[in-house]
Parts: sequence; structure tokens; C-alpha cells
Amino acid sequence: MELYATELMGSKAYDLQGNYVGKVREFFVEPADQPNRISHFLLTRGHFPPLVARHDQIASVAVGEIRLNVSERALQLYEPNEAWLAVQKDLLDQQIIDIRGRKVVRVNDVDLVELRTNGNTELRLTQVDVGLPGAVRRLLHGVVSPAMIRRLQSGLPQSTIRWEFVNLVEPDPLRRVKLRITHEKLEDLHPADLAAIMEDLSAAERQGIIASLDEQTAGAVLAELDERLTTQIVEKLDPGKAADILEEMAPDAAADLLADLPKQTFDEVLEEMPGQEAREVRQLLQFDPSTAGGMMNPDFAYVGEETTRDEVIQWMRNQDLNLEQLDTIVLLDKSASFAGTVTVSRLLLAAPEQSVSELKMEPLLNLEPDAKGEEVFELFDKYNLRSLTVIDEHKHPIGVITVDDVVSRLVKSQ
Repeated sequence: MELYATELMGSKAYDLQGNYVGKVREFFVEPADQPNRISHFLLTRGHFPPLVARHDQIASVAVGEIRLNVSERALQLYEPNEAWLAVQKDLLDQQIIDIRGRKVVRVNDVDLVELRTNGNTELRLTQVDVGLPGAVRRLLHGVVSPAMIRRLQSGLPQSTIRWEFVNLVEPDPLRRVKLRITHEKLEDLHPADLAAIMEDLSAAERQGIIASLDEQTAGAVLAELDERLTTQIVEKLDPGKAADILEEMAPDAAADLLADLPKQTFDEVLEEMPGQEAREVRQLLQFDPSTAGGMMNPDFAYVGEETTRDEVIQWMRNQDLNLEQLDTIVLLDKSASFAGTVTVSRLLLAAPEQSVSELKMEPLLNLEPDAKGEEVFELFDKYNLRSLTVIDEHKHPIGVITVDDVVSRLVKSQ
């Protein structure tokens, strides 16, 4: 029989001899042990100290009554434990992330099932109720009988999320670590989806999620967030943690983020960044964000124009390249000046010994760093570009603007 956490709250508990022990006031889950098992029951009785019954001390569970397989003397006094997740305190009425639906929802109730094991009864958390039935149970609990509530809810539309598709929204990163609830599910979400979810959360909840993600994922999410929210998050991070995250971001995105920070925070974070990354960011900050220099990414792939297709492929295999963003390779002549570009798709279809100079795109388009944003947009639109090379006064390539950079800039300007 399916049970609900709300209708079990307040159930009377009796020990092995049939003596009244107390009422159920809370259930606990111990995620580090069994992430979906009710591990402990909190029992209270008048002015007596609260007791705790373990999952292996439960003989049977029914609405209104719980039977133990031990005497009251075998129960332990309750002591708070940060490793436990409290169903009523930490779940009911709390916001959670529906991983499958990619949205934030509020928990109205928790669905449980009985499992007979080793002569006792365990309760397993199967799903959370985020719909009307759970809300009705919460509203009418203690007002009308459980049987009446079940009849009323039977005709209401169901809206539940299986427990394995749930991630808790925990404002306190330290508690998140203590609970050892993994963020693998969150890290599997696309950064844009996770950013959209975070915009619906409170500032403390956003801070908790960013602090618990790995630096690479956190950087990707910050790049997708609204600038105002990003600034709020980074300001509250430890400078070392913020620097680690920015190091994983594209230099142009990191520069944009730093430019919006208060000067003291800016200096503290930049001081924590490694030398090479800090230099790249400082160089980008010299340019107006609305110019080609302000939009470009100084990290780009380049090869000599006399290189063969096979040599380039072999070189790419040995480099730590961002394959998701690698669309175009810049070509250099013997004086390291800009000689054109070749798309990876044309490269892959070429003959093994063919020189990449024979594959370069026409016309040879480039801009200097002080070119206005309007000129950048016009070139991308006119030639349907996916990238555009930025060169210095000596015709040496110093960065690349991608179509992603252009779209982001246009969205921000709206």
C-alpha cells in the first residue's frame, strides 16, 4: 500500500509490549547510507525527551499507528545529526529541482512504500508530490479522516517526480557536503538550463549551487547567467574559489564578468588567478566591450598555411582544444601574419597531403581590435560567418570572435 509522509505524521508508536511510546514528529533519510530509505523516526511524548527509532526497529507501519519490534528501553535519545535529511523540515514546502523537467518546483508531500526485510518494515521514498493531491493532504491533515482525504484526492490530477530525478536546493554548501548528496545530476544539465533554473531561486540558493559545482561547470553556468546575478554570486565567493571558476571560463567571458565587479573584489580575484590567465584578462579589459577587441577570445587554434591536412589533424589530436567550440582554424604565413582561415569541416574532407592554404575561405576577412560592434555584426551577417579573426597593427592574429560571442552581445544590447 502506498503511504504519504503527511498522513503518517502524528501517528502513534507502540513498542513490542504494546506500550505507548510517542507520536511520529519527523522522518529522517541518511543519504550517505541509503538515499531513499527512511532511516530514523523521531518520536515525542509530552515533556519527555524525544526518542529515535531506527529503520530496523520498525515492525509495521499503518496510517495512525506504528509498531516497534523492540521495547522502549532499546530506543536512543534523539540527538541532532547533520548527516540526516529531515523529510518535514528539509523537504516539505521546500523548493527542489526537477532534473528531468528542468525546472524548480515546491514539494507538497512525499510518497512512501513499505518494504519487508529481515522481519521488519522499511519505508522507501519513491517520489515527491508537487501537485494538487499533496496540497490537499497537507491542508486537510488532522481536519478530516485519512480515508476521506484519499477519496477527495482521487479525482485530482497527479503531478509527481521520481526521487532519482530530484536534486535538493540547499542554500548552505557546508550542509550539502555533510549530506553527501551528489551534484552529478545538476552537472549533467546543460549550463543554459541550469542557469535558467537558478534565476528562479533565491540569492542564498544560487550561492549554494554554484559553491557545490565543480569549477568548469560553475564557469559555464556563470557565462549563461544574467550579468546582475553573476556579479552578486562572484562578490560573495571566496576570491580563490572565484579565481578557480574564472580560470575555467573563456578569457573574454571572464573579462566581461570581472569588469562588472567592484574594484576591491576585482583586484582580489585577479590576484588569485594564474599569471597567464590574468594577463589575458588584463589585455582584454583594455578594449571597449562594444569593439572587436572586447568581443574576441585570445584562445584560438592556428597553424602554418603550408601545413598539410594530415599534419593539422595529428596536431589537433595532441592539443587540449575545446572541441565543442572548434569550428575554424586560423592560418599564418611565414612572418606569423594572418593568412586566412579554414573550417574544420573542409579540413576533414580534404586529401591527406593537401596543403591547408588551398582550403582557406574567401574572402580573407579580418578586423582590428578597435572596430565597432556594428562593423562586426555587419560582417557576420553579410558573409554568414561562424568566426572572424582580429589582428593587430602588424597583421598578427590576436583573437577570434565567434558567432556565439556575437549572439550574446546582441542579446545583452536588447
